[in-house]
Amino acid sequence: MGILNSFTNWKTVRYEKHLNVMEGLGKCPDCRGRGFTIPVSAYAVPYECPSCNGSGLFTDWSNN
Repeated sequence: MGILNSFTNWKTVRYEKHLNVMEGLGKCPDCRGRGFTIPVSAYAVPYECPSCNGSGLFTDWSNN
């Protein structure tokens, strides 16, 4: 259980650091400020980021 807890804590700290960096840059953490996300499939079409509604801004992401 100690290894699982360590991994979970590491992921949480890493995500919080990512949020802090993106907030400083003013970019959406999910799409990294691009306004769109690319699906895993190589043949899929990119779609508007649902977290920031395609704006790429941190403020829009935090309001959702």
